[in-house]
Amino acid sequence: MTTATRLRLGIAAALAVGAVAALTGCSSSSPIAGSSASSAAGSSTIVVGSQQYYSNEIIAELYSQVLEHDGYDVKRNFNIGQREVYLPQMQKGAIDVMPEYSGNLLQYYDKKSTASSPAEIAAGLKSALPSGIRALPAAAATDQDSYTVTKQFSQQNHVTSLADLKDVSTKLTVGGNSEFQARPYGPNGLKSTYGATVGFTAIEDSGGALTVKALKDGTVQLADIYSADPSIKANDFVTLKDPKHLILPQNVTPIVSKKVTGKAATDIEKVDKALTTSALIQLNTESTVDKEKSAQIAKKFLTDKGLL
Repeated sequence: MTTATRLRLGIAAALAVGAVAALTGCSSSSPIAGSSASSAAGSSTIVVGSQQYYSNEIIAELYSQVLEHDGYDVKRNFNIGQREVYLPQMQKGAIDVMPEYSGNLLQYYDKKSTASSPAEIAAGLKSALPSGIRALPAAAATDQDSYTVTKQFSQQNHVTSLADLKDVSTKLTVGGNSEFQARPYGPNGLKSTYGATVGFTAIEDSGGALTVKALKDGTVQLADIYSADPSIKANDFVTLKDPKHLILPQNVTPIVSKKVTGKAATDIEKVDKALTTSALIQLNTESTVDKEKSAQIAKKFLTDKGLL
């Protein structure tokens, strides 16, 4: 074999090795491509969140189940705290669907809003919500903060309205979640709107059993209990009237990311069309009195309404 021949064979061999290396390089990039594909598939998952409040979790479960029934891949991220926690996460795109409450949501983003009716609040939300988040049509169901007292307190002090509180001579304290103290309708709002001075005690259970106990045993004289909570009727409590609309209407309002469009948005809207205040109170009763789980409560409701 001549020197020239050996040189040609060496070059051919080198080229072959290079070709194999190139193919191997392409092969080694497959896991990355697969990872990207997997990531893209994961991005189609709809993440449904809920507040750390049993009633909100039930609503979130309603949305989750109707979406799954229509073929969507749903991830539940429930009990993640209050607005200060989950709204920043939603703005980052980590949550796609969240059951909200219209008036409080508007005040969170626009503290100077003068909206008072459900229609005005809905219009205000369109401009107040940050980019990437929009509100779907509100349900008829409302579940709002309230100043609630025992029947005994109401009768002894002749109090049926927030306007009556300024005439009560004894010291008054309201119990509620810690964030209630800083809300526009909290103690400062009560003072500026109705002239009533009240202290505040933090009870971190969203108007639950601890709040009810504190109200019944007189630890607090007023409590922030959500209006659709069955404990109000069960304990014969009195929710004080609010003639000056310190607390805005709180219609159940789903807020969604850009990912939730078309059929997914329609599915959620179908749930809200079936959700009245009386229906929500019944759902809450099944949770707090019957001790049923949110998934079971939601499935029964959706089945009864022909949505599953």
